[in-house]
Amino acid sequence: MVKIDAHHHLWKYNPKTHDWIDNSMGLLKRNFLPEHLYGEMQSAAYNGCVAIQASQTEQETDFLIREAAKYPFIKGVVGWLDLREPSLDKKLKYYKNFPVLKGLRHVVQDEPDEKFLLDKDFMRGISLLEKYNLTYDILIFPRHLKVASEFVQYFPKQKFVLDHIAKPTIKKSVISPWKEDILQLAKYENVYCKVSGMVTEADWNLWKCEDFIPYLDVVFEAFGVDRLMIGSDWPVCKLAGMYKEVMGIVENYLSDDHAKEKVLGRNAIEFYSL
Repeated sequence: MVKIDAHHHLWKYNPKTHDWIDNSMGLLKRNFLPEHLYGEMQSAAYNGCVAIQASQTEQETDFLIREAAKYPFIKGVVGWLDLREPSLDKKLKYYKNFPVLKGLRHVVQDEPDEKFLLDKDFMRGISLLEKYNLTYDILIFPRHLKVASEFVQYFPKQKFVLDHIAKPTIKKSVISPWKEDILQLAKYENVYCKVSGMVTEADWNLWKCEDFIPYLDVVFEAFGVDRLMIGSDWPVCKLAGMYKEVMGIVENYLSDDHAKEKVLGRNAIEFYSL
């Protein structure tokens, strides 16, 4: 079985660039590079991974592309470009020279406009991605899910993936209206979902595997085994657990070999064209 970690980050730590890392996340205030990740992937028998942007600059995209060129186990990159930029098409033509760039992401969860996804300039940018065979990672909070459902309906052929199951409040066992909104979003068959980022939405120190089962039940009901992919969210996951431990939450939930093959690797390979 080919196992792919569909969501991790890399960075050379800079307090200005990574200002989202506050004092409660002190252990993240250092470099996290491919050589640090590789041993952890090996310990959990993962063969490849997809590196996801952590800061919103083109320099970040270029950095991830360079790292992928040096480390073949990085099978794909999801970078950042300003999707609202009038000259986006020109930028996309340039980045077509780097086949390892598989998609783009914007940190929508931090935008003050709750309906940012429906911004006309942003949507114009999204409309160009299919032409270049680029995916789009949706990074939002539960309160944005209804807007996300409205958003994706305008792009029926665009490949979308929801990051971190939209970050439900696992620490307080909140299910609704997150559940209902997830089920609605999943009706759009071009939308996938990453079972990732869950431990940092739980109690970092006291979580147990049982805490995640109600949320896993929902996303498996909504997306099925054909549209889910595992991700570590390394190194952010280290705030709440070790790599192998975090991946084990989803691995232990899966009950049969077919589901494991799909969720632990095959779906990411097909979605990102790895």
